[in-house]
Amino acid sequence: MSIKHWGVGEGPRDKLLQLGVRALSDAELLAIMLRTGRRGHSAVDVARELLLRFGSLAGLLAAVPEELLECPGLGAGKYAQLQAALELARRHALEGARAGSSLSSPQQTRHFLQHHLGSQHREVFTCLFLDNQHRILRCEDLFFGTLDGAAVYPREVAVRALQYHAAAVILAHNHPSGVAEPSQADRRITERLQSALSLLDIRVLDHVIIGRGQSYSFAESGLL
Repeated sequence: MSIKHWGVGEGPRDKLLQLGVRALSDAELLAIMLRTGRRGHSAVDVARELLLRFGSLAGLLAAVPEELLECPGLGAGKYAQLQAALELARRHALEGARAGSSLSSPQQTRHFLQHHLGSQHREVFTCLFLDNQHRILRCEDLFFGTLDGAAVYPREVAVRALQYHAAAVILAHNHPSGVAEPSQADRRITERLQSALSLLDIRVLDHVIIGRGQSYSFAESGLL
């Protein structure tokens, strides 16, 4: 049943307008994005089934397309709507991080990185390039796949930093396992990049690891 066929005051859309967006459950918010259910099941029913199948909203948004598209009631159109909503949230978070100083607003930067990397189902290594006031000049995904000492190239990071006239960088990558604890490879990568960039007088301010709903900061843990 489509949400538009619900009686007045019955559906999640009416609840949002009457009580505000924060009054809605994950399933109700998701139902608004889905708009329609399937035969015999409302959009809220389909949303609940998806959340149950993937364990959480984060698990649903991090699922690979093949997993999502095989779910009853979720076709290519609805998958596209979910991805568009996720990208809007990421861009909104980036605008918020760019609006202030990364040093004085680490929470905003972490918030953006969670949106940017938290839904990835493979490892992605990202660099935030900053000016001398630590404002974000550019966010760029540089390396993909299983990240180890051989897969991340300091020279590539240095070239980009010089290209954008960056005075500092924030390194970030995700752990698709969901656990935001640094491995020995993560520590080695950080040391190599810090050493290489220091020769160019470019500071590594932090290396943030993004897990599922959690993050780890090298700077806050005294590793930088």
